[in-house]
Amino acid sequence: MTEHPDIVFLADHSVLLAIPAFLPAFIVAGVVVYIAMKDRRKRDRPHSEATAPTDQDKSA
Repeated sequence: MTEHPDIVFLADHSVLLAIPAFLPAFIVAGVVVYIAMKDRRKRDRPHSEATAPTDQDKSA
């Protein structure tokens, strides 16, 4: 079979059919990354109780 130089493919339909399969995976991955970043920021924030020593700590 020979190639015809006058034929131009405007779209590859297999790519269009794959988009609905990958879109939910990207959404789930985005949510997981968002939650991980939110938890990491919460963990990095110093607690007011842990930074200031109390009188009970000095008496021991």
